[in-house]
Amino acid sequence: METFFTETLGWPENLFSYFILPLLIFLARIMDVSINTIRIIYVLGGRRLTATTLGFFESFIWLMAIRQIFEHLDNWVCYIAYPGGFAMGILVGMMIEEQIAYGKVIVRIITRKDVDELIAFLTQQQFRYTRVNSEGLDGPESLVFTVLPRENLEELLSKMKAILPTAFYTVEKVNRASESGAVVQESTRWSIASWLKGGRRD
Repeated sequence: METFFTETLGWPENLFSYFILPLLIFLARIMDVSINTIRIIYVLGGRRLTATTLGFFESFIWLMAIRQIFEHLDNWVCYIAYPGGFAMGILVGMMIEEQIAYGKVIVRIITRKDVDELIAFLTQQQFRYTRVNSEGLDGPESLVFTVLPRENLEELLSKMKAILPTAFYTVEKVNRASESGAVVQESTRWSIASWLKGGRRD
């Protein structure tokens, strides 16, 4: 690689060593860490072929980057570019993961307000749901479970915040669901997409 830049292209050796090479290592780390993030998503989703293919390219890019590190052990700039690319790759991977919105999520909604409008919205959107009349610390409450594609999550949350702004809710990644939409097995493994959101009860 160094020969190509210095002899073929005629670039100064210092330019390659302290700018081009660290930049390439930085970009390579962003790519392989981002691919790793996406690969984990597909592993959790059971997409074997896709995850395997991504794993191949992830390892290949990492191998190319670490090779350059070992060939230039005396270049201190590379020691900054390598972890810098790793950190940036995590951020980029998370941004890509949010855009992909792969898989399903289960939303649990707890409120003391009337949920008829919410139920009507879920029915209109053809989202599977279960409504339970329950008893909480503050008295009677309504508990609504729904499983939906993650790409529709923001739409549901926006609607819910408009009609039930004080409702308490949680959102979790679903590992597997039956064709009818009812939950079969919920993931207990670590997932990037698992989070907890909520507000106070009313």
